[in-house]
Amino acid sequence: MTENNVLEFTGREEISDPLTELLKSGAQQLIRHAVEAELAEFMSQYSELQTEDGKTLVVRNGHLPERELQTGLGPVTVKVPKVRSKSGEPVSFQSALVPPYVRKTKSLEAAIPWLYLKGISSGEMGEALKVLVGPDAKGLSAVRCRA
Repeated sequence: MTENNVLEFTGREEISDPLTELLKSGAQQLIRHAVEAELAEFMSQYSELQTEDGKTLVVRNGHLPERELQTGLGPVTVKVPKVRSKSGEPVSFQSALVPPYVRKTKSLEAAIPWLYLKGISSGEMGEALKVLVGPDAKGLSAVRCRA
């Protein structure tokens, strides 16, 4: 049984589109600003707490490792800040926007089974495209997707 039945996909290069790249970089900036706003609100809860020598008790402490979040635009890199307490008690910041271990957006997570059930298995790509790109997307045709 040395026969291999795994098929290699060829001709699938990364398509670089300036508009998509601009949208992805804008999404990264928007996520960074939103997470920073969440962190500022979190830190304000601890702003009154100070050490014996008058320094802030809860401080920023770098970032968690960078990770990619799969979105409808493609992968977007996110960095979530960390905090620490100088008192030794555990304090952790968790973003509500980018929770730990989330790798896909909810809309993309919902679209994947829908694409399979409605698009691939039954041939109803029009409905699947509406779920993926939204009902107001114009200029997309299921016929173009069959290539």
